[in-house]
Amino acid sequence: MINKRLLVKNLLAHNDENSFYDKKRFIDIGQKEGKAKFLKHVCALANSNPHNNSFIVIGVEDEDNTIVGVDFFDDSKIQNLVNAYLDNPPLISYENIPFPQLPEGKVVGLVTIKSNGKVCALRKNIWKYYGGSVFFREGSISLPKAYNVELKDINSAAVATIEKHAKNNIELTLDGVIDFINNRHKDLTSNYKVFKEQFVVCWAGNQKKIKDQTFYSRVDIELINEQVKLFYSNLDEITIAFNDDSFTTTEYVQLGLGKQQKYYPFEKVILNFNDNGKYFIQSTLIFNPPQYNKKSLHHIFNATNTLVDKLEKQQQLTKQEEADLLQLPDIYLICFLNDFPDAFLQMERAKPLIKKHNKNVYMSLKEAFRILRKVKYN
Repeated sequence: MINKRLLVKNLLAHNDENSFYDKKRFIDIGQKEGKAKFLKHVCALANSNPHNNSFIVIGVEDEDNTIVGVDFFDDSKIQNLVNAYLDNPPLISYENIPFPQLPEGKVVGLVTIKSNGKVCALRKNIWKYYGGSVFFREGSISLPKAYNVELKDINSAAVATIEKHAKNNIELTLDGVIDFINNRHKDLTSNYKVFKEQFVVCWAGNQKKIKDQTFYSRVDIELINEQVKLFYSNLDEITIAFNDDSFTTTEYVQLGLGKQQKYYPFEKVILNFNDNGKYFIQSTLIFNPPQYNKKSLHHIFNATNTLVDKLEKQQQLTKQEEADLLQLPDIYLICFLNDFPDAFLQMERAKPLIKKHNKNVYMSLKEAFRILRKVKYN
């Protein structure tokens, strides 16, 4: 079993970017340009490593390898994106790796890419790249190739050595459990569970009981053996269930207009553990968004756009407008889920303005983008 934090450290220490490893300060697959560049690098790394894993480490400064981290990214549907745009797509996973020196909520993103052994190519046009394009790595650069396309195995030994040096052991696992419960989450209700005598899952959060159900907020869940953060949120609430073979979370999102808030089941994630030392994650979107009267929504949508106009013009908001601004993320999200396509454009427009104006509203807006991204991938 590979300790992913050690793997990231070994990748950063091994060499500069090369034909099996890339690093990024951040990625933005919400924008067409960012999505295209990400797909280009995935395609190039898959073609340059047909028989071993290749990696993208996200949240690292390019010049000096300083680990600065990125926001927790829980998009289990990233394989859907790759499948939609690439022919002969590789298997791909995105994992959130905690580092002790990073602020709460920040992690290092680790993308693992496993080629299927065939030439990977863009299936259709995206941004400035044409459908049919094939990319390979040359040193630290992903370049297109239009002729003499041949997959060569040149990195298997190097990758095998790096992964061997990142193997987990009992000491690292015990240290991880103690650090999670006694240091990082000493102010929260914490627990752990061992599965199949091999896997250790730790979770922490504020616990409350409603009727017969226990809910957790401020939730952090980690698979300690691999140093992978499975879930993190300061906003949403989840329920947790487990048996000898699996660990299940059901996430709820709070949504509504004004004071009419309600919790909606959003996504169920099941970790299934096998006796052979393997595990797999199954995620199912179970979200049925609330539906509202279109005429009323148009009025609320236009009023919210007026607030954004005032922020853009750097006009001061009244006390009531400041209170109304707190509802902006919910309003735009609900409008989009009720077939207002312009709501997403307004969210994009508002994002940099809100970031400067109100940190709490900005965090809620980021959460709204996360929900939209998952809904769109499904």
